[in-house]
Amino acid sequence: MFEYKFVQIKKKNTGFLQLPTENYQEIIHTHAAEGWRFVQFVIMPSAQAVGFPEYYELIFEKKAE
Repeated sequence: MFEYKFVQIKKKNTGFLQLPTENYQEIIHTHAAEGWRFVQFVIMPSAQAVGFPEYYELIFEKKAE
């Protein structure tokens, strides 16, 4: 059995560049040090602006205790 953690990263509004507001590598390293395993990076689409992300989501897992 596993448990999952979902971490949302907001995006910067910089015109056509849709950059994350936080350093995703640091987030992954921090969670790995806490025993979480990085599973996937998901771009969540915006309902208002087609083709642009609403936010980014990192998915982590670890064995349930």
